[in-house]
Amino acid sequence: MSFVRRKEDRTKTVKEGAQGGSGKLTSLKILDTDEELMGKGRLFNVGTLEKGDEVGWHIHKGDGECYLMLSGEAQYSDNGKMTTIYPGDVTMVYPGEGHSIKNLKDEPVVFIALILYE
Repeated sequence: MSFVRRKEDRTKTVKEGAQGGSGKLTSLKILDTDEELMGKGRLFNVGTLEKGDEVGWHIHKGDGECYLMLSGEAQYSDNGKMTTIYPGDVTMVYPGEGHSIKNLKDEPVVFIALILYE
């Protein structure tokens, strides 16, 4: 089932109020289906947040999530502890832990998000 998927053929979504956050999250799927993720996860996307947009605080149940910052600067809540994350930084929350991410700057925040099952 190997494949090459061109950028222009990838699925793009715009979600208002992602996880209860303000603004919108624009996502470009890297892999689309459970089969493509080999049953190991449910999301592998490139996310973009414009100024003021955020993914609201949420707790992971039965899965964990990793962010890899590609560009921009974001405010990140790591289990309630606020920190600033920059390009090249990696975050990880495990089952039972929570996080959020918000763009407070003019430059878009672009990050890869990967959710893996427990």
